[in-house]
Amino acid sequence: MTGTLITVAPTGAESRKADVPALPVTLDELVSTAKECEALGASVVHVHIRDAAARPTLDRGRLRETVVALRESTGLIVQLSSGGAVTDPEADRLAVLDAAPEMASCTMGTVNFGDDVFLNRWEFIVDLHTRMQECGIVPEYEIFDLGQLTTLRRLLDKHGLPAGGHVHADLVMGVPGGMPGTAAALVACEQVIRDLPAGSTFSATGIGRSTLPVMLASLACGGHLRVGMEDTLTYAKGRPVESNMQLVARAVGFAQLAQRPPLTPAQARDLLGVPHR
Repeated sequence: MTGTLITVAPTGAESRKADVPALPVTLDELVSTAKECEALGASVVHVHIRDAAARPTLDRGRLRETVVALRESTGLIVQLSSGGAVTDPEADRLAVLDAAPEMASCTMGTVNFGDDVFLNRWEFIVDLHTRMQECGIVPEYEIFDLGQLTTLRRLLDKHGLPAGGHVHADLVMGVPGGMPGTAAALVACEQVIRDLPAGSTFSATGIGRSTLPVMLASLACGGHLRVGMEDTLTYAKGRPVESNMQLVARAVGFAQLAQRPPLTPAQARDLLGVPHR
């Protein structure tokens, strides 16, 4: 792999704007952040949205408006989260696809999420996967634990390759209740990923203090990077993150040091099987 796919996840559904003033929660803030992150080297934006009170929402109208605005203002691949918040019902999560994103997340299993439970039943996973096939939406398979890679293999064996034909997973590491954010855990996942269809790729994101070891291990293993304020709010010990751009700039620097410079959005589309606009 000669380049690095850099995904920015700018908002998430966990942090409150009142606690994190730099968190982009309005449409204007999100579009401005996406444009700046693209200029630095990001090629995918992983999107959660908020309502007028800055609370997480899966409102279909707001989702459509967000997809349109990001497509008009950037060349980034727009990837909507189908996870939402852990309290969102399955029907609302499936309806995310109605906003016609280019990509959407598809989580491969249930996981304890701190004090909560992020529920992903097998039937729901199949429904999400097959609907994305029908709609031509490219999935990113979210992996919170090693066994979920086996679930992904089962899904592909039973229901076929995703839209676009390319399998791309995102290893979400360091969530309390999921796999640890360590180099050893990433290497174990990378070994299992080899059993997926030829050419499959992965990104990795380390939650909180696991950000740096996961980033470095992913680059060393030929993987890609996801960074952003959804996943970490601390740039260094005792130093809060100032912006998503700060995190993207660091990821770009590490990718360049690894002699795997950031992929452009056009190159990312070729890699992931996302149609060019």
